[in-house]
Formats: sequence, structure tokens, C-alpha cells
Amino acid sequence: MVPVIDIDSLLRGKNDTARVAQEIGNSCRDSGFFYITKHGIPEVLITELERLSREFFAKNEKEKLEIAMSRANRAWRGYFPVGQELTSGKPDQKEGIYFGSELPPHPTLPLHGPNLFPGKMPRFKPVVREYLEKMTQLGHSLMKGLSLSLGLDGNYFWDHYTKDPLILFRIFNYPGSSPTVKGTWGVGEHTDYGVLTILKQDDCGGLEIRTKNGWLPAPPLPGTFVCNIGDMLDRMTGGIYRSTPHRVQNVSGRDRLSLPFFFDPNFNAEVKPLPISPKSIQEDKDQRWDKKSVHAFQGTYGEYLLGKVSKVFPELSRNVLAKD
Repeated sequence: MVPVIDIDSLLRGKNDTARVAQEIGNSCRDSGFFYITKHGIPEVLITELERLSREFFAKNEKEKLEIAMSRANRAWRGYFPVGQELTSGKPDQKEGIYFGSELPPHPTLPLHGPNLFPGKMPRFKPVVREYLEKMTQLGHSLMKGLSLSLGLDGNYFWDHYTKDPLILFRIFNYPGSSPTVKGTWGVGEHTDYGVLTILKQDDCGGLEIRTKNGWLPAPPLPGTFVCNIGDMLDRMTGGIYRSTPHRVQNVSGRDRLSLPFFFDPNFNAEVKPLPISPKSIQEDKDQRWDKKSVHAFQGTYGEYLLGKVSKVFPELSRNVLAKD
């Protein structure tokens, strides 16, 4: 069972913050996944965002493509149809919208720029922006817990990596209208490539995580988010904290809504191992789903992220690079 952690004291700075940090640390060493309760995100905001998201995905393809990712150019924001995002080279059975920090257009820097919003849904923009703001605050609080869980100062990640974090937010819809084909997945087995993922899932279920004893369901629990750590934190901790493979298959017979929020280091931050002195790097590439080492990368987080996103959207990547 994935642990459920009450983080109220972490948000409020109460005396038992150390206990919460220890629970987070234990989860990161064990399954790499944990639920959080008393997270401070208003339920009314979540409900409104889900309502607007379903309204958007119910539109016809032409209307949705008015905010196609190609229109955002190198900012890589906007809508993509089912089958255009790849996991391990295979098309995912989902559609979605990419958002990030609201930034002015940048002439050369990828993953920087304004978000795209549907013109005929005036409520969508302010609700998404409010959600991004509150989730960013939550991300900072959880990173404090992660810092403390590693025996570091609570502000370590803030001071070195996440004072100005790279924020990616996605709204995914897994259509339930067509029968599930054996061997196909909404999202195939993978690990997240960043530091921290905070996921709000609807009540359809379908998320599974790989444990030592096989695949384990991570069902939706009312009032919670599901959190997991990614490859970059695995690398930064020398493998003390493990990024855990997971996958999604929608067998509910109806559309499944998923809202993953990714909280990562600044685009220009040079990512290095944390000062926690592991005895040795705990390499596990032979057991990983992709047979690749998470410890081999050297450089900035932006360089790392671009390499990952280019594999997820190869056609978009080729089109953007062709314009340079």
C-alpha cells in the first residue's frame, strides 16, 4: 500500500515537521510514491479546473487544435491529440494540454513563453493560473520536506535549485470511448524525468506502480494528491531515493482526467549530486525499464529536459529545430 502522509505541519511549520519529513524520506526510499492529505489546495479550485478541462476535451478536434502545440513554437505549450505523445517510442492513448510558468515570448530559449488558452472559455485562463500559483507554493513546501528528509537544511533546494523553479503542468484526457486493445497503454511503463511530480487524478483509477512484488494499483483517494520522485532526484541522491516505474491504462469505460504538476530545478541550474555523501552510487540501469543510467548526465537542467522532451514529441522537435 502506498503510504498516506498528512503534511499539514509541514505547510504550517509546526513542531512535528521532522516526523513528516521522515515519512516522506521513508516513502522515497521504499516505493518512491506517497499520497498527501491536508495539502492546502482548495477543493473548489480543483473541481472547477476539472469541470473546465472536461469541457475543453469535449470540443471537436478543430476547436482544440486552435491551441495546438505547434502554435507555441519552441515554448512547447498547448494541445496535442491522441497518439502524438510517445512513451518509449510508442504512442500514448491520451490527449492533453501543456502549460508552464507564464513567461513572455523568448526568441531563442526553448520551453519559455506564454501559455495558450482556448478563446471561447474565458474562465479557463484565470483558473489554470491560480492553480499553477497554489501548486507552486505546495511544491516549495514539499521540497522543504525532501531537504529535511535527506538531513539537509530545509531551504537547501530553494537556495540551490528551486527558488525560481521550472514548472510544467499538464492536463491529460484518456478517452474511454474506444475499447482497450490488449497490450496498449494510456501511458506505458516509464519513470518521470524530473525531481517531484504532484498528481491529481479523477475517480476512474488506472494508475499502477512497479514494486519489488510486482505492479501495484495506486487508486484515487478523496482529498489527496499522489506524489512521486523522478530520475533527476534519483541522480542527485546517488540512488538513495529511487524513481519508480509507473503506467496508466484506462479500463473504466469513460474518459479519465489526470492533472500532473511537475516541480523541477531552474532551467539554467547546473545539477550536481547532493552533499549527503552516499557510500557509492546505487546504479540500477540493468533493472530499469529503459536500461539507461540516470547518473550519467552532466550539465544544466534545461539541457537535460530538452533531451527528454525531444523524445516525447519528436515531430514537434524536428519542426522547431528546422526553424533555427
